[in-house]
Amino acid sequence: MAHSTLDRIFETVVDRNRGETEFHQSVWEVFESIGPVLDRHPEYADRKVIERLCEPERQIIFRVPWEDDNGEVHINRGFRVEFNSALGPYKGGLRFHPSVYQGIVKFLGFEQVFKNAVTGLPIGGGKGGSDFDPKGRSEREIMRFCQSFMTELHRHLGEYTDVPAGDTGVGGREIGFLFGQYKRITNRYESGVLTGKSLAYGGAQVRTEATGYGCAYFVEEMLAVRGDSLEGKNVVVSGSGNVAIYAIEKTHQLGGTVVACSDSNGYVHDENGIDVELVKQLKEVERVRLAEYAERRPGAKYVSGRSVWEVPCQVAMPSATQNELDGDAAAMLVRGGCVAIGEGANMPTTPEGVRVFQEAGVAFGPGKAANAGGVATSALEMQQNASRDSWGFDFTESRLREIMQDVHARCHRTAEEYGMPGNYVAGANIHGFVHVADAMLGQGLI
Repeated sequence: MAHSTLDRIFETVVDRNRGETEFHQSVWEVFESIGPVLDRHPEYADRKVIERLCEPERQIIFRVPWEDDNGEVHINRGFRVEFNSALGPYKGGLRFHPSVYQGIVKFLGFEQVFKNAVTGLPIGGGKGGSDFDPKGRSEREIMRFCQSFMTELHRHLGEYTDVPAGDTGVGGREIGFLFGQYKRITNRYESGVLTGKSLAYGGAQVRTEATGYGCAYFVEEMLAVRGDSLEGKNVVVSGSGNVAIYAIEKTHQLGGTVVACSDSNGYVHDENGIDVELVKQLKEVERVRLAEYAERRPGAKYVSGRSVWEVPCQVAMPSATQNELDGDAAAMLVRGGCVAIGEGANMPTTPEGVRVFQEAGVAFGPGKAANAGGVATSALEMQQNASRDSWGFDFTESRLREIMQDVHARCHRTAEEYGMPGNYVAGANIHGFVHVADAMLGQGLI
């Protein structure tokens, strides 16, 4: 640890949040960066800002009963962690996946606090979800689950209180079911209470593309300060969901060539460049496995049960899930000539992987900076809803690009200010921490 105060606080965090390993990891990652901040600003330690930051303002756990198409009753567990509202209403997605438990939601919420702060927009941090698995469920079953979930959650939400969005397992369809139930229960057309909505009822242009586009923009900025670009580079993107699809699309537009992407069963390698329209058809329309890609695309091959990181590339964008890229995979990427990493997912690289990249001099964009485009565009959706306005695609995308350029500049500048030039992990953590800490001090002991 960089500071004895942080050693002590971390021990308390682990003791009070036992078994929540992902949360411990996310706290540790921030603590490794902010030691120099405490040397300059002892008031943060004196006023227990760090301890307060590590304790969510509110944690909600509830049961979600629902009935499947055969009349069988199921009971899932719902979560919402309202982590920090110093900068604005709680903002963060809902995740529907069997792996969801309190530790996952807290890790995601903690990350969200810093990510939102780095955007410079007036939004706090929160996260939520359920251990419900939408895979294999009919649309009517998913609707019934969403309605039951929102029946409890609605009482905790509001456009000036807590504004959820989508995440893994929660796309436009699920947001629509959730919003419909919220409107039905409250008798209010409160557009700004959920983001990621359909364009038919208050959604924002570019919201679907935002996280993936933003990641590509951030990587482009990291390369630019090194006198380089995505032009002509081979890129590997893990995952084949929303973030991965639009990271691939924007990378191609910026001149790179994505040669591989993956799903939970393996990866597809296409030396001519991934056909993003085919991936969209398979994943967004047909909802089938990625293995189908190789059957429909001449020259492509699908490799089952192996890691996509074995494909040599100059740029990698881990965009699937947490801790998917470990130290061995990082070393493999470095040996393959990788010069830049942009995290499209939340904390997809393990601490060992991060160290390998940093020691090798690879430009490493952490998720709380590189994938901030999604929440940034959610905030733009909130702006449009509040003003009863609607912006065009080009205007919204230009705003997204400006925000990602600003995020990069803040992280780059802060890292240099604290004597760690090029360390985007430190830059993002320090800038986010100071921004939130100053707001907390200004609002008194609450």
